[in-house]
Amino acid sequence: MRASMTGAPRAWGAKLLNRGPAAARWMAALGAVLAVSAAAAEDPADLILHNGQVITVDSAFSIHESVAVRDGRIAAVGAGADILAYGNDETEVIDLEGATVLPGLMDSHVHATGAAVFEFDHPIPAMRNIADVLDYVRGRAEALEPGEWIRLDQVFITRLEERRYPSRQELDEAAPEHPVMFRTGPDASLNSLALELSGIDADFEVDDGGSGLIERDPETGEPTGILRGATRFVAYETPAGQQSPTAEDRKERLAELLQSYASVGLTAVMDANASTGGLNLYAELLEEGRLPVRVAAHHSSPGGADPEGYREAMARVANHPLREDGCERLRIIGVKTFLDGGMLTGSAYMREPWGESALYGIDDPEYHGVRNIGHENLVEQIRAAAEYGLQYTAHAQGDGATLALLEAFAEVNEEMDLGPTRPSVTHGSFMSAEAIAKMAELGAVANIQPAWFYLDTPTLLGHFGEARLEYFIPLRSLFEAGVITGGGSDHMQKIGPRRSVNPYDPWLGIWTTLTRRPFGMDEAVYPEEALTREQALRFYTGNNAHLFFLEDYTGAIEPGKAADLIVIDRDILTCPVDDILEITVLRTYVDGELVHQAGE
Repeated sequence: MRASMTGAPRAWGAKLLNRGPAAARWMAALGAVLAVSAAAAEDPADLILHNGQVITVDSAFSIHESVAVRDGRIAAVGAGADILAYGNDETEVIDLEGATVLPGLMDSHVHATGAAVFEFDHPIPAMRNIADVLDYVRGRAEALEPGEWIRLDQVFITRLEERRYPSRQELDEAAPEHPVMFRTGPDASLNSLALELSGIDADFEVDDGGSGLIERDPETGEPTGILRGATRFVAYETPAGQQSPTAEDRKERLAELLQSYASVGLTAVMDANASTGGLNLYAELLEEGRLPVRVAAHHSSPGGADPEGYREAMARVANHPLREDGCERLRIIGVKTFLDGGMLTGSAYMREPWGESALYGIDDPEYHGVRNIGHENLVEQIRAAAEYGLQYTAHAQGDGATLALLEAFAEVNEEMDLGPTRPSVTHGSFMSAEAIAKMAELGAVANIQPAWFYLDTPTLLGHFGEARLEYFIPLRSLFEAGVITGGGSDHMQKIGPRRSVNPYDPWLGIWTTLTRRPFGMDEAVYPEEALTREQALRFYTGNNAHLFFLEDYTGAIEPGKAADLIVIDRDILTCPVDDILEITVLRTYVDGELVHQAGE
């Protein structure tokens, strides 16, 4: 056997005989090795991880010393002597030296193909306040020719110290000769030149049948520069000198990002709005043997199509080659659309009015947010997806949107059993007791991102008050109701586990579920909604495997399942909770293949 934590060969017999007081126990283990079963002797393990803590996250949450891997699958878990019996001279044996083994973690919500190339032209610094934003705009004004657009995406105002948009006047001062768009999803703040080039003036009306609002000065009627749900009207043009990635660049950056995912212990991710082009990039990496993690995908959904056109689109998705059986490394599982806006932009659809707010620019006391799909259209879309066996999920941030989605699921479920398609709520950041009960009744699943809680609770507390946050990321309530809930990040931009928007470091996510302590706050918010450590691990392993339709294939360390494993440097079940933030992933395996090793 070959044995080491680093992969370098060791003298296995010497290792056993030099254990001091433990020598007798290890010599006794040799008897078990000699008594190895005929099956193990004829078909030995390729890899054995032993002398550690193997937390299986199986149904019993059992813990063992060792695990054996054969042909990419878990062959056995158990005591050291029993598992060593599965090896021979060709088996790689890793002495864990007390390290912890977990099932590979999964992230149920990423936008990897776009995030990977976000900084392709130039790096985007972290921005904590309006001054940082304006410094960036000034720097871009120096780098670009006069008249060329400056665009800054997804710097959420709720995460700035001032918690507001940069004003039209501030953007004018920073870049008077450039049109500027500070964009957060469907909302944006524009300077005067950007408004002029887009034709947005005192007479402009949103008349294309879509939603949206142009904020205006109440005295003059002139646009203030802030657009809500209306960035489609901006006449943005890519600067002539901006470097754009080629298809090969996109693929290489994506490969780099996926490797970064593996480095923090992720063995599977869900692309939450995959385009045909993005799926092709994943497929090319798979063909080249360079897809280090599993990818499940929700294909982007043509939400605005007519019913017949929508059905045709569902047929195309259902007949895609990545829907075929056997695509466990890369597979389309369903479709995704967007039911409401965002809680960070004041456009999530809420059951109760948002309330007037200078932060969000809300002056209508009856404003509930933005709902993009009416009930009848929503029901039709769900029905069409289900007829083709596709999971339907929708971005639903507000409690009103979440409940509306569930009501549509329930209506379709009266006609056909939606259970096999696992109707899904994406985000569900604001929920309610009624919504949780409906999810449990329907067998719907929840795809939730603790990053929203960690980064944005302080702003939401300031706006809504504590009472309305009772069902904000209510993880314990979902678990106790039996709703299968999986954890993700909604990683949007940049490569880097904690510098990204949003951070895709799963250890930060786990810590957040355990502590309920938001960024910059010392006190927990609704600590009764915190998860236990066992629940937090299920949140990122077996539960996500269910969301990925892979629960029979991966998500736990048990015989027959894929050897998707990670080795970490401390005991996550007993270490001080804040130490979880410092966890290092020593090794990551997917299908028994080493895809990451610390220090390499």
